[in-house]
Amino acid sequence: MTPAEKISPTQLSLLLFSFIAPTVILIIPNVTIEISKQDAWMTIFPSVLIGSINIWVMILLSNRYPGQTIIQYSSQIVGKWLSKLMGLYILYYWINFNFIILNQHIQFVNTVLLHRSPPIVLSLSLALLCGIAVYMGIESIARCNDYLALVMFVLLIPLLILMLAEYEPERLRPVLSNGIFPVLQGSIFPAAYLSQFFILGWLLPYLNQPKKALKASFFGLFTISGLLAIIIIPMIMIFGPLTEKLTFPLLSVIQFIGIQGSFERMEALAVAIWVMGSFIKISLTFFVICLSIGQLFNIKGYKDLVIPITILSVLGSISVFVNYSTDLNHYLRYTYPSHALFTQLALPLILLMIDSIKKSLEEVCTLVLLL
Repeated sequence: MTPAEKISPTQLSLLLFSFIAPTVILIIPNVTIEISKQDAWMTIFPSVLIGSINIWVMILLSNRYPGQTIIQYSSQIVGKWLSKLMGLYILYYWINFNFIILNQHIQFVNTVLLHRSPPIVLSLSLALLCGIAVYMGIESIARCNDYLALVMFVLLIPLLILMLAEYEPERLRPVLSNGIFPVLQGSIFPAAYLSQFFILGWLLPYLNQPKKALKASFFGLFTISGLLAIIIIPMIMIFGPLTEKLTFPLLSVIQFIGIQGSFERMEALAVAIWVMGSFIKISLTFFVICLSIGQLFNIKGYKDLVIPITILSVLGSISVFVNYSTDLNHYLRYTYPSHALFTQLALPLILLMIDSIKKSLEEVCTLVLLL
């Protein structure tokens, strides 16, 4: 059944940008630079390849089963019971993902702006807004993001221009001094985040021009990867090896610009970009969770699930880690990459392989019967 709500290809591109970009540019640089050193900017190329494969797989599956989400068409590929188990696992993944994102939001705002604010207040204030957005529907989220994405671009442009005034190109050398292996090893982290194009499995059924899905998705991918490149390269040229020791490298760069230049307290721009990106990211995550539960358990109105999911998310975000900073960093470095790549890349690939084999066998059987 084709959903009544629709979004345009441009809105799809902007949603993908807002869903992935803010967390990528604030979190990924220090991890990749720690492993790949001055060659960290090269990690973007293998990551783009992973993102491209992810997009290709999700769009191919969507074209084979138009108007259906991955939760719905998986039952036609692997059967009812196996698809239920897979659906429950994916639901667990998204709920855990939601807890982590809200927890990151708490830590970032506590670190940068509101040092003494109770975590539950920060979590609840954002979660309530996201819950309202989801209740209004995916069209409302997309239209809201049209303006927020534009504001994020506008805020990023002066930061990028000011960063160019402080760089030292010599810090990018020597190139590949330790070989290609550190680059490939460091690319695991941005690849894990770029595999978040997995969300296309829930957004594509709402696209009003399915033929433009590939173009819209790749536009989002190249915009995000290009932005990541022009963030990582100046970071290396400004801070060099010190970048890997910074929790939020982009924030440190902004603070450095504010001290050295004519502008001060520019980290407020970083907070604004983060909050707007988090609003869209969490809203889309709420939407995916509610929609998945509805389709798994045959609940017609996914919007009826918004309130309990909002409450669950707030409680989960403040209890998911005992030691906020240490546990979150450990999870993002050692658990999330493998978890994300398996769920967001390997599972869709397995579904595509099984579906292709089934279709090939059906064609062979049909040919044999005709003979």
